[in-house]
Amino acid sequence: MTVRPPLRIGFIGDGGISRSVRETLTQIPDGWFEVVGVLDRQRGEAAPTDGLAALLDANPDVIVECAGHSAIEAYAEAVLRAGVPLMVVSIGSLADDTLLARLRAAAEDGGSRVMLAAGAMAGIDALAAARLGGLSRVRYRGSKPPLAWKGTPAEALVDLGGLAEPFTFYRGNAREAALTYPKNSNVAATIALAGMGFDRTEVELVADPGIERNVHELLFEGEDGRYEISICGAPSKANPKTSALTAHSIARLLRGMADPVVI
Repeated sequence: MTVRPPLRIGFIGDGGISRSVRETLTQIPDGWFEVVGVLDRQRGEAAPTDGLAALLDANPDVIVECAGHSAIEAYAEAVLRAGVPLMVVSIGSLADDTLLARLRAAAEDGGSRVMLAAGAMAGIDALAAARLGGLSRVRYRGSKPPLAWKGTPAEALVDLGGLAEPFTFYRGNAREAALTYPKNSNVAATIALAGMGFDRTEVELVADPGIERNVHELLFEGEDGRYEISICGAPSKANPKTSALTAHSIARLLRGMADPVVI
């Protein structure tokens, strides 16, 4: 019986999502994964890798980005040109067409690829399948407790601490939403890439004092029918701006790279 070598994983970022993914991986059967390094510009105790060169020298099979849009700008092209697949968590960064084109070119040059986890939204597989049949409309509505929008431009539009009822502070498309609310709109960007693109994906963002969890609502319709999906996801304990499901989605995708049976 052939023993499969463990999937060697590197991480860019040592924040809440990165740590949650690594913790989840420890709950999967022993020997499937090996974390070979964590690149973190803050150089915390859990980040032994000093730079990208050292992380690449550790020969990872895949590198997972969990550090925000600036990390994509700083590291993504070099990772891809080195021939290492890059799992992008900051999917909102890909609303920048120029950056997306650069990453595509770097992946082609390096014989690697950019991988996107579904993250906090259910139904991405169905949306991507429906695109092949033909889509006529895609709409996403993201509702979160008011304080989850703290530190974003929403603060200038509404008194987040004084809301008594839901307030829709943004209506527009996925491109503008992803670029304006980069820490909150990765879901909108994922939906755009799976479906009709950034400019044709409708987005509404809501601060709702009546909820304690993040609510994601996806509607899409086309030749394959009409679909409505709503999920109420628990916020991440490490970062309330993201959902707990995000880290598990990343871990699931990594498991699919290591498991001989994939779903």
